[in-house]
Amino acid sequence: MEITDIKFRHLQEVGRLKALVSVTFDDVFAVHDIKIIDGQDRLFLAMPSRRMPDGKYRDIVHPIGPALRAELEDKVITAYHNTLPQ
Repeated sequence: MEITDIKFRHLQEVGRLKALVSVTFDDVFAVHDIKIIDGQDRLFLAMPSRRMPDGKYRDIVHPIGPALRAELEDKVITAYHNTLPQ
């Protein structure tokens, strides 16, 4: 599975939420509302989630293995840095 497009729909300088991202895979499958979060020691991705009846949040889409998660995070965060004003 190849990441073929990354679009930033919302960029924010203030707060922990830095961006909302849409990622397209193989030009045929899109995932919207991936969040770039400013963590304690690094930026990381939070997958789209839904609040369950018990009040907890559960991811509704996510990479199954660590290799795809690492590739997705690396490409999205690199694209995010390239989008920011120099």
